[in-house]
Amino acid sequence: MSDEAKRPRDWLNLNTAAQRLGVHPTTLRRWADSGDIPVMLTPGGHRRFAVADLERFESKRHGLRVLSGLEQMWADQAIDRTRQELQTSPNTGWLQAFDAEEREHKRLLGRRLMGVILQYVSLTEGGEALLAEARSIGHEHAEDALKLGLSLTSALEAAMFFRDSMVEAAIHLPETAHLRPTANVQLLRRINTVLNTVQLAIAEAYEKPRVS
Repeated sequence: MSDEAKRPRDWLNLNTAAQRLGVHPTTLRRWADSGDIPVMLTPGGHRRFAVADLERFESKRHGLRVLSGLEQMWADQAIDRTRQELQTSPNTGWLQAFDAEEREHKRLLGRRLMGVILQYVSLTEGGEALLAEARSIGHEHAEDALKLGLSLTSALEAAMFFRDSMVEAAIHLPETAHLRPTANVQLLRRINTVLNTVQLAIAEAYEKPRVS
């Protein structure tokens, strides 16, 4: 038996494993149920994921998702613009409502959303599963805002704050990447499709009847 086989495996629960992959637990559960990623069920019926399996799955995902320099350049510029806007607008109403823990959660949601967009814009067609993930992210944004008592207007204002940074970065890409207009239009359309999905999901969550 090899040394690797003798070593005990490190196991993570569903939420921790999903966070490690940067996806929603529902997405990881779907991947596990469809056999895309190995999973172990405890006697109590809880899912456990081996760290080694997660690493192999993530490596395979990155191998299948070939991002062009254009897409990565857009992502880098969008992140820079968002950071700059946050630094220059520290007194934004909706931002003041979040404490340190909630801001960290927002950062993780933003990371997930950026991952979804990068995967979606790298496709030429399809991507329904990615749009489902975008809807899930929108619902989480809404649930966070509802718990804090924020209005729908404030929740959408927060979403549009990040949306503006992403769209503006794409608009200015031709200036730095010598990009053909037709290519930039396609990129903008794909980005907007994901962002529209997120904003509609936020509105849907607010329209859902609340249990008193």
